[in-house]
Amino acid sequence: MSHAQKPVAVLGAGKIGFAIALLLQRTGDYAVCVADQDAARLDAVAALGCQTLHIDSDAALQNAVAGRYAVLNALPFHRAVAVAGMCARHGVHYFDLTEDVASTHAIGELARDARAVLMPQCGLAPGFIGIAGHDLANRFDTLLDLHMRVGALPRYPTNALRYNLTWSTEGLINEYCNPCEAIVDGQPASVPPLEGYETFTLDGVEYEAFNTSGGLGTLPRTLAGKARNVDYKSVRYPGHCAIMKLLLNDLRLRERRELLQDILENAIPATGQDVIVILATASGYRRGQLLQESYSAHIYGEVVDGHPLSAIQRSTAAGICTALDLVAQGVLPQRGFVGQESIALDALLANRHGRIYASQGRPDRLAA
Repeated sequence: MSHAQKPVAVLGAGKIGFAIALLLQRTGDYAVCVADQDAARLDAVAALGCQTLHIDSDAALQNAVAGRYAVLNALPFHRAVAVAGMCARHGVHYFDLTEDVASTHAIGELARDARAVLMPQCGLAPGFIGIAGHDLANRFDTLLDLHMRVGALPRYPTNALRYNLTWSTEGLINEYCNPCEAIVDGQPASVPPLEGYETFTLDGVEYEAFNTSGGLGTLPRTLAGKARNVDYKSVRYPGHCAIMKLLLNDLRLRERRELLQDILENAIPATGQDVIVILATASGYRRGQLLQESYSAHIYGEVVDGHPLSAIQRSTAAGICTALDLVAQGVLPQRGFVGQESIALDALLANRHGRIYASQGRPDRLAA
């Protein structure tokens, strides 16, 4: 990259926004401005050397977007479409972390005549898992099944849910309540959240997994007509799914999401001591032989330049920072909608941010 710093704005100075700002600021390649409505949060990113902007109106938000090379949106999912539209109007590259399927479809419509890149879903799942899944899919002449499993889990669970809050509660509830895209018997399908229950053991630890919304990103459309079954499930410790079903279905908190959010945030402690568990498995035919290939990784927290980052902070921020780098380097398209699977897994693992996904084991490469 040239030494002229590219001006970028990070919207949202919460845990993920802070991690994004830290990773970008330390590269020296970007002039980073972080915008938030919470002045106290801005103090923490100002200490990194980032410019800050207090957003208290739409006009202030426009000011954060206009004239930037790119905007990295770490705001709640319901702000995604409005901010993407603003970026499209200003010709500014747009990246976000949304798991919301409807928002992603709407951003796809905005991107039809956009002068810049609109690239949602750049986090962990959706995000990295779609890149890894697409890489596995491409190793087969005929793909049969592709199963993707991701969990952001506490390392030391103590409550009955065996869960701690590690990211957006609002996003979590969205994933647990909304329909889930999949490919079933070769056809695009919508499957219900919290169903498709299964258990598995990985490295001696027992887990459960069940359908959640949004994790596949654009893969169901990319692989339409090319696979028999494609699905995504969230990974939890056993017992979690049954309790969530009680809350959402039996107590009907699915219809009262704000109350559920209030309950979870006041009852379940957040933690920075987390682990990301990733398992993707594909099977199909190559040269007439039925084969299976898998990718598995565990990602933990780490101290970066004196700042402790949790596993979810590191993995989510790495995904969106890699996407920005690859657009800035001209590796990815320079305008319109860009899906995660446009990123080659090798390019991601070679990136200064994306390499954290390689450090716990490269995908197994079978002799071709």
